[in-house]
Amino acid sequence: MRGPNGGDGPDEPGSDGPKNWPPGYSRDDAIEPTKYRIGMWVGLASILMLFVSLTSAYIVRQTSGLSDDSGQWISIKMPWELWLSTGLLLASSVTFELARRALRRNGYSRFNLLISLTTFLGVGFLAGQVMAWRHLAAQGIYLASNPHSSFFYLLTSLHAIHLIGGLVALISLTVFALRLRIGSRQRNAVEITALYWHFMDGLWIYLFLLLFFWR
Repeated sequence: MRGPNGGDGPDEPGSDGPKNWPPGYSRDDAIEPTKYRIGMWVGLASILMLFVSLTSAYIVRQTSGLSDDSGQWISIKMPWELWLSTGLLLASSVTFELARRALRRNGYSRFNLLISLTTFLGVGFLAGQVMAWRHLAAQGIYLASNPHSSFFYLLTSLHAIHLIGGLVALISLTVFALRLRIGSRQRNAVEITALYWHFMDGLWIYLFLLLFFWR
């Protein structure tokens, strides 16, 4: 609404005006996350295309009759560590979402606790992955042992590499939070990193089901 002198008047009830923005926010700060979110979606689309192509290769290689040596496919037994790491990653997605909502309500203490916990759980997931790889190696199952093990190491390693990118961002946010330096840029980073982290979570569940439950 325009004021009597042509300027911006008071915000209308229920509008998303400055009164409803966090301290230090401006209209530009409220609009800026959109362009970062679009960029993130483009990046996630490219990651999705990579894993879709690998999934196609996995299914073709597994299917009997579509490959001359399909009889060499030997399904590997799922290491128990993967159940642990999967639980940790799911929990990290929950704590990240709670942290994001706490920050939106300016609950800084709660945000600091939850973002630190999310980082800890993310590190725990990667540790669980390393344990699973070591478990298989102890059984004599390596990258070149058989087609299933090759796809297992390839897909889980690629996912871990992409997850490390999200973990680096998480660690940076945790440091800023502990130093009480959460400005508009950090708020935007939280929103974008949360989108990436939830995508990595969903991607892992997909890979988990593909590798051990697809028949």
